[in-house]
Order: sequence, then C-alpha cells, then structure tokens
Amino acid sequence: MADDTLTATGIGNHGATRLPSVEVDSYNIELKDDEGFLGDRASRGAFQKILDSWRKPLRKNGDDPFGKKSTEDITKHELDAILTGDDVAAVAVVHSAIEEFAQELAYVTRRFMKTKAWAGTECIVVGGGFRQSRLGELAIARTDIILKSEGIDVDLVPIRYHPDEAGLIGCLHLAPSWIFEAHDSILAVDIGGSNIRCGVVETRWKKAPDLSKAVVWKSELWRHADEEPTREGAVKRLTKMLKDLISAAEAEGFKLAPFIGISCPGVINSDGSIEKGAQNLPGNWESSRFHLPTSLIEGIPVIGDHDTAVLMHNDGVAQGLSEVPFMQEFERWGVLTIGTGLGNARFTNRKSKGKKDKDAEKPKAKEKDSEKDNGKDKKDKKDKD
Repeated sequence: MADDTLTATGIGNHGATRLPSVEVDSYNIELKDDEGFLGDRASRGAFQKILDSWRKPLRKNGDDPFGKKSTEDITKHELDAILTGDDVAAVAVVHSAIEEFAQELAYVTRRFMKTKAWAGTECIVVGGGFRQSRLGELAIARTDIILKSEGIDVDLVPIRYHPDEAGLIGCLHLAPSWIFEAHDSILAVDIGGSNIRCGVVETRWKKAPDLSKAVVWKSELWRHADEEPTREGAVKRLTKMLKDLISAAEAEGFKLAPFIGISCPGVINSDGSIEKGAQNLPGNWESSRFHLPTSLIEGIPVIGDHDTAVLMHNDGVAQGLSEVPFMQEFERWGVLTIGTGLGNARFTNRKSKGKKDKDAEKPKAKEKDSEKDNGKDKKDKKDKD
C-alpha cells in the first residue's frame, strides 16, 4: 500500500489511504484458496463457465435451449431477454447458473469479511460490468439473501451509477474539496484491460456539496484491445482524447478544474508508479521508467490558466468512491467489482455518523420536539427530517 507522501502536484498523493471523505482501509487484496485466486470464482468468466457447465449435459442429449452457440458469445442482453421470455428450459438454465454463481460470490464475500481489513463491514456495493444487467442484479440479490440466511450482518447492493460512469464520477472524490468552489467540472480517466474511457464530470457542487448529483457530461471511449497499441501509443491517444474533451468543455462554457483524476488497475504507489496488477494494459505499465501522471502533465501542462494536477488511484477504489454520498449511514463499507477479475476495496467514512451514532441521537431529537409547544415548529421539524 502506498504511503502518504505528497507528490509533485502539491494537492495530494497517488494511491492515498486518506482521502477527503474516506480512509481507504485496503484495496486490490488477492486472496487464495486451494483452487487459486478467490477473484477467479466470482468474475465474468466464472459465470460463463458455470453457465456452460449447466448446458453441457443438455447438449449431449440435444436439449440445449441455446443450441450450438458458444457460451462466450451469449451476451448479457440476450440472457436478460431469456429471463423474461417464454422458453422455460432456457430460463431454468440461466436461473441455475445464477444460483450457483451467487453461492460462489457469497463464499468469496465471507472470505473477505474474515480478513482484518474487512472486519466490521456493514455494506458492500457491487459494481463492474456484470452488475449492469438483470442477470447481475438477480445474482447480487440472491447473494445478499444467502449471506443474511447465514447470519452475516452485511448489506449487498448494486452500485447506483452505470459501471461505465462510476469510475469517472468516483475520481471527483480524489480531489480536494476547495477545487469545487471555483470550478464546476473535472477531467476523469478510467483505464481498463480492454477500454480507456475519458470524461468531463460535472460536479453540480452548488446543488449538492456531497457530490451526490454529479454527472458525466461528455465521455469518449477507446477500445485499445482491438488495436493492440504500444504503451507510448496508448498514452498519446489518451492525451488526444483529453485535449478534445477540454476543447469541448471550454466551448460549452464549463469552468474546468486544472485537475485530472485517473482510475487505473493495480496497486498504485504514492509516487504515481504502478507496483503490480497492470498486466492487461498495453505494454509494460509497471516499468520503473514509466510514469503516467508525468506523461499526461507533459502532454497537457496547463488547463485554463493553471498548471495541471494529476491524481491516480486503483480502479476498484475509484468505482467505490462514486458511492460515498450514499454510504453515510454506514461507518465501514466496501466495494466488489465483477469484471475480468474481482476488484475490491474497503472504506471507513471520515465524516459520517454510523448506525449506532444515529440511533443514539434519536432520544435527543424526541426530547427537543417535546419542548416545542408550537404546532408549526413540530411540522417544520418533521418535514426537515
């Protein structure tokens, strides 16, 4: 884990454990059991293997409702359509796969909950591309039921933002809060093993200082996996995408902050280097001779009239940070992102009041109400609550 030393940006540290709204207790934990990495048991590929295993005996008898189509070629949208369709056999196969996957996800979740870093976790947000489907929502809901039936006191909920936007919006929570007082938007980058997405994130800070109303105003997507570029080629393309977004934002009249937040796979060191976990990115991003923040600052030295500042963190952390405004009733919470692998991060809120604190305040609120004789005051208090 990165230590808390300041970078050359002067506004924060890459891979920080202490952020404006939360403490990052852990991220990118790689747990193992006798079968290998636990993340491999609850990934998109794991679900495909499970679905294929349920198809296999039916395929031998010629009763496979999916015919000869490869499991890898069946999209989430197709599976969602089957769940609401009339082919009972196909529905039964998909439900069987969902149930088995939920059991695996419950097992993985239990293992995380047993680690020191995840002790006392009250809520877990589930993100990643798998979540953006009816299929994924059912798997998450079923996992939540399994855990509760075992007496594990944790809520499992789908991430609120679209997974394509959650990582971008989460980058807002990397920035110091004073940035939002003079600017209404930032640049954000979400780097993945197949895609790189950039966006202009509108803070809407004046409407909601907790950033709960933030939106992605405009974004660009590049599927680098189709082109297999060099590392330098990828950075050059990323820089161009950001410059195009800057021009678009300025033309629209946005007050763009001189800040770029980056969501990136792997363990991010405080100096902005990547320690491990970036093996799916184009080229060697873990090299000591490569430094993405510096490369971007060289390509975009200023935004508006100010020097560009860059902060980078793990992609699972960034996706989880998009949920900060909605996790204030909890003290400790985490995120699991289901995609090519299983991203993970655990947070402790710095400013929230947990369930126990909120409950402790209730008698005081009642006592205060009882002292008021004016009926209007009571009604106003009730409306505010």
